[in-house]
Amino acid sequence: MTLGYSLFATRWLQAPLYFGLVAAQGVYVYKFFRELWTLIVRSVTGQANETYVMLAVLKLVDVVMIANLLIMVIVGGYETFVSRIGLQGHRDQPEWLSHVNSNVLKVKLATAIVGISSVHLLQMFVDVHHTSHHSLLWGTVIHMAFIASAAILAYMSGPMATHGERQHKGHAPAPTPRQEPGAEQVRERGPGHAYAAGAGAGGESTGRVADGMTGSSVPAEFAFAAKTVPVARVPLPLTGPSAAQVATQVTAPIPVQTVSSPYEAHESHAAQDAHDAHDPSEPGVEARIRDARFPARKLLEEFDEEYPRVLDRGAVARLGGLDFVSARRNVVFVGPPGTGKTHLAVGLGVRACQSGHQVLFATAAQWAARLAGARSAGRLSEELADLDARPLLIVDEVGYTPLDPDTAHLFFQLVAHRYERSSLIVTTDRPLSRWEEVFGGAAPAMVDRLAHHAEIVRLEGDSYRTRRVTAAWTE
Repeated sequence: MTLGYSLFATRWLQAPLYFGLVAAQGVYVYKFFRELWTLIVRSVTGQANETYVMLAVLKLVDVVMIANLLIMVIVGGYETFVSRIGLQGHRDQPEWLSHVNSNVLKVKLATAIVGISSVHLLQMFVDVHHTSHHSLLWGTVIHMAFIASAAILAYMSGPMATHGERQHKGHAPAPTPRQEPGAEQVRERGPGHAYAAGAGAGGESTGRVADGMTGSSVPAEFAFAAKTVPVARVPLPLTGPSAAQVATQVTAPIPVQTVSSPYEAHESHAAQDAHDAHDPSEPGVEARIRDARFPARKLLEEFDEEYPRVLDRGAVARLGGLDFVSARRNVVFVGPPGTGKTHLAVGLGVRACQSGHQVLFATAAQWAARLAGARSAGRLSEELADLDARPLLIVDEVGYTPLDPDTAHLFFQLVAHRYERSSLIVTTDRPLSRWEEVFGGAAPAMVDRLAHHAEIVRLEGDSYRTRRVTAAWTE
């Protein structure tokens, strides 16, 4: 361990190199102003013709582009290979720094080099009367070589490579569907399994019956069941004074499910996905929304923005553009129960599905069960890798239930594995500074990775559900 930390500490040997590039940046600043001063003097004295002015301006542009290249190498390289700079929340933080990594940095450098080469080639064409045909020919060939190399690098390092990996995973053979078990293998779930979904701005469901969605109230990936018997839908009350009154109004049969392992449920769901993918009558958006296992379909447009006392509405509108998904950033909604955290999380998830992204929703307790089951089966690494195929995961209700150290470590592995790879949306009832109350010693490292590239949205206000119940009682 000591040797490993020592080797890791050698990254600081690169720090002087970046400070040396800062000095080179200063040289280019001096060169820029010297060229600018010469241009001004010649223009004022009438010694500059149009061609000279164009060439001088192109030289200035060339200097600026090289300086931009240096900035990306200095800041991005230091952030990627030496140490985090810690600009989170700074109003002047550059857009590209929020999702920089070695691959992104290489692509940006390649495109910057192409831009610089374009300026050089333009200079040659502007001054074509003083440029030899040999120089023009080789300048063009070298510029095309830069373009080709940048395109190849972007293909190898960018979204195309990720898409190819997902396509490869998607062509894995689907498991053979299992036969329906006999009647002796089924059992009836008790009324304690009936859940009512929250409504309105709160949208945070303490239970999990999806309005307008099929299947069990618990996602197949997280339940010990592989098949469900079709059940007539019964509207559950959206509000009520107590859970007991809600339970007494459920008159339809409770879904009957088989007793099976969580991995049989996952395989059955994967087989259904394979069938849907080849069914031309199944709309792609609806398939992704169903596959995401949302507790209810809630849209951002349905959110009552006027209800929370504290809400950064500009941040919510910005997140609705889904740039955070392509940038592999995270979103954390923090606030007391009933203020709309789950509604916003589901709304973003539905919009991501509509934009072509694969999403998976589950509560913290359900994620804990899934990861614990994968670890018991000796396939935790494979499970985390499979989840990477989904650009967005939603972890709901973090902090509602304390976790033992082993489960907290599983959550840390989930966050660490997706760090700078894919996005997470987390809803929690307590600020990140208090996550030690839930995750114990794993909290600091988990929060460090989760919040590094994250938009943290705070909500404050009374419970939307409690308000609706109170209004119902007073009528």
